[in-house]
Amino acid sequence: MPENRITVVARLISKPDKIDETRQALIGLIEPTREEKGCVFYDLIQNNLDETDFTFIEEWTCDDALDAHLQTRHLLDLQSKEAELLAAPPDIRRYSRIA
Repeated sequence: MPENRITVVARLISKPDKIDETRQALIGLIEPTREEKGCVFYDLIQNNLDETDFTFIEEWTCDDALDAHLQTRHLLDLQSKEAELLAAPPDIRRYSRIA
């Protein structure tokens, strides 16, 4: 795996009364994101014990590709709904593989 690849773990906590709506909004990001230049993979998982807890596991070819993703219409549209859907701001972390 090339050293410059970036792994992202993005955790989003839905408001308890908005779980289905949040799930659908997040699923709506998958197809357009996977088509973006630089997206290696983009997977959405949901916590088995806490259904408000969603996490994206992502890999990007480089920081520039990830930065471009953060400016896409589909992601900006979701960001405009965060206050309505999410119980807290997203926890988004970038990682570089070291071993």
